Amino acid sequence: MAKFLFSKRYLPVLAISVLALIILFLMGFWIWLRQSLPALDGTIATGELKNSVTIERDIQGVPLIHSENRNSSAFALGFLHAQERFFQMDLLRRSSAGELSELLGHTTVKHDQKVRQHQFRQRAERNISAMPAPQKMLLEHYVNGVNFGLNHLSAKPWEYALLGQEPRPWNSADSLLTIYSMYLTLQSERGSFELRDTALAELLPADLYAFYFPKGGQWDAPLFGKARKKVSIPETPISTLLGDRDSIVYQSMESDDKIYGSNNWVVGGNLTVHGAAILANDMHLGLNVPNIWFRAGWGIPGSDRFVRGVTLPGGPITVAGSNGLVAWGFTNTGGDWSDLIPLELSEDGDQYKTPEGWRRFGRETESIAIKGRDAKIIEVRTTIWGPVIGTNHHGVPLAFRWVAHDISGANMNLLNMEEARSAAEALNLAASIGIPHQNLVVGDSAGNIGWSVAGAIPKRVGFDGSRSVSWADGGAYWDGYLPSQQQPHLYNPKSGRIWSANARIVDGNYLELMGNHGYALGARQQQIRDQLFAREQFHERDLLNIQLDDRALFLERWQQHLLALLEKREDYREIYEQIQNWGARASIDSVGYRIVRNYRLKLMELTTAPILTYMRRYQPNFSFGQLKHQFEYPLWEMVQQEPPQLLNPDFESWNAIKLAALDQVLEKMSSDNLPLKRQSWGVENRAKIQHPLGRAIPLLNWFLAMPADPLAGDTHMPRFQTPTHGASQRLVVSPGRDSSGIFHMATGQSAHPLSPFFGNGHRDWVEGNASPFVEREARYRLTLN
Repeated sequence: MAKFLFSKRYLPVLAISVLALIILFLMGFWIWLRQSLPALDGTIATGELKNSVTIERDIQGVPLIHSENRNSSAFALGFLHAQERFFQMDLLRRSSAGELSELLGHTTVKHDQKVRQHQFRQRAERNISAMPAPQKMLLEHYVNGVNFGLNHLSAKPWEYALLGQEPRPWNSADSLLTIYSMYLTLQSERGSFELRDTALAELLPADLYAFYFPKGGQWDAPLFGKARKKVSIPETPISTLLGDRDSIVYQSMESDDKIYGSNNWVVGGNLTVHGAAILANDMHLGLNVPNIWFRAGWGIPGSDRFVRGVTLPGGPITVAGSNGLVAWGFTNTGGDWSDLIPLELSEDGDQYKTPEGWRRFGRETESIAIKGRDAKIIEVRTTIWGPVIGTNHHGVPLAFRWVAHDISGANMNLLNMEEARSAAEALNLAASIGIPHQNLVVGDSAGNIGWSVAGAIPKRVGFDGSRSVSWADGGAYWDGYLPSQQQPHLYNPKSGRIWSANARIVDGNYLELMGNHGYALGARQQQIRDQLFAREQFHERDLLNIQLDDRALFLERWQQHLLALLEKREDYREIYEQIQNWGARASIDSVGYRIVRNYRLKLMELTTAPILTYMRRYQPNFSFGQLKHQFEYPLWEMVQQEPPQLLNPDFESWNAIKLAALDQVLEKMSSDNLPLKRQSWGVENRAKIQHPLGRAIPLLNWFLAMPADPLAGDTHMPRFQTPTHGASQRLVVSPGRDSSGIFHMATGQSAHPLSPFFGNGHRDWVEGNASPFVEREARYRLTLN
């Protein structure tokens, strides 16, 4: 009893003591965290600059760099990148160099092993040596700025303190490694589309392959050419692919348009009130904290103009933006910029056949440093065409020929866009730009517009690149790269409109040059095109409205299909009403939209499962990947015509498979433990924008992640949106009228959670508010002497 009274008597004291300790800990944590905040005001003597630089920042942390010398402004940008984003830069260079495990430990060893086959660090050092002297000097100033900015922090970036690591200084090769990191994001480092497509074409009966994997259809909206013809129902029964003992394999089907892509379009001066072109660009990438892009602007020496836009931390280049005379933006092309080469081996397997005879493999060792463990040594086998990156479905080794491996694949020539004075000049730069191949869309202050492919295009001889073929006899090879004048392009079309959204954009000879590495379906691109032709005059806000268009035009026929399926079924009456009143948009409060879009994907999964099962007999880890982008065409024909020979044998009828798809969708929705009327699209499509360390340590998410907002939009419409992927930025700008431009970014400028810029701008991105492209009134002023 006395013991109980003692405990009760002192319980408030104990509680107060614990609370005081928690408060002291949080105060100490806050003080410790503040030490790594960047400098915003004052004057810093660098000991390195010939010309002083002034950095003005507005309320969102958007800097405008004032300097009479471009090298000095590059130094200042490096300083800013290091102070605000160094950990992000470090992850980018380590990801493409295969050096993540040195920082993060054994969990990233598999990634490092895969990437080391490409030896990007050695290639980056080679490319730096080949760089023109002015670019090399500018890059050196940027690198010096990075290291000065890193060393000028009062404490190392907070991420390193948390990991118990020291940040490694930056060098010039690291800047090119950030370009290679985008190759790994936007293209396959293993030629996965060609690998899968070659296997499917060889293993499937011809009519089944042609039906399930068409090259396009009615949703096509190219700049050149027309939509493809309708697919035909094949005669070969799907059951012929399955053995008596085969158990059909099912793989959950994510959106067939969930790709790293983008939207980009431009209207000419004949369609604007002021006579200048207006360009819109929203680049679709993974959404993280911090955002992949860092906003910045700086003066163009010898002029009164500024270049403004987004930079990739790690390099001194405006990736997309405006220089006051020309605006430019990018979308991923979906073209084919690599080839898999099946090797013909000698009996002992130590040699491979070339047009000059048998040749031994090159063998190089790579040492992967691993935090807390011994280094892992791997061997990279090389050929005259490229590294050996795996085997095909026959077990034949494959060499990989990739533009990214060549000097022309990664450079700093995008810098030249700062000096372009017209759309024509900008297009002429396209072939020389060393980045993952992009649809380059441009417009200028005189109203001219254009499109081309940014990146070197290989000249294939003896084959078209659509299939893996041997190069051993010399009949198939790359004969260098296309000269600039042969680069696909379009300049000032009569319509005054140019659009791209990752779908097929060309036909004929241009398509032969670009090839196919998994074009998007085209519904998103078509919706953009049709909106552009719905108006004859445009302001900047009109283009933002297209970016925010979440109308479910693509799914309208699927909504009607579901209504017809359920019309006479009383047991689905409540579901029927939600579908009927879906609102025809991917709005956060629509239950019907969520049902329709997920029903289609589930039906896609159930109907294509026999193909997946069959292919896994030859490749145990086979998945459709980008080959599912065109599944809409066979799927729609099947639900309309209900061919018995294509019915999944797990179901007794087409009606049964349709209802099974719907029931599985409803069952998953009910796991939210909400009444049906509250199981809306916004419940599923909720933002999950996290810091990499927050994903690894969930406890950190409470102060590192962006709010878990319900998000309007989806993948088959201009407002491309999933919880983890979407518009990493939106910009609308008319060159020369930059102050009327619009800009959104998914997170703030800074990676530091205590920075005043950490989450600024996120709300405008979520709500679609027309926030300015040009920086606002300066709030902070820092001078580097």
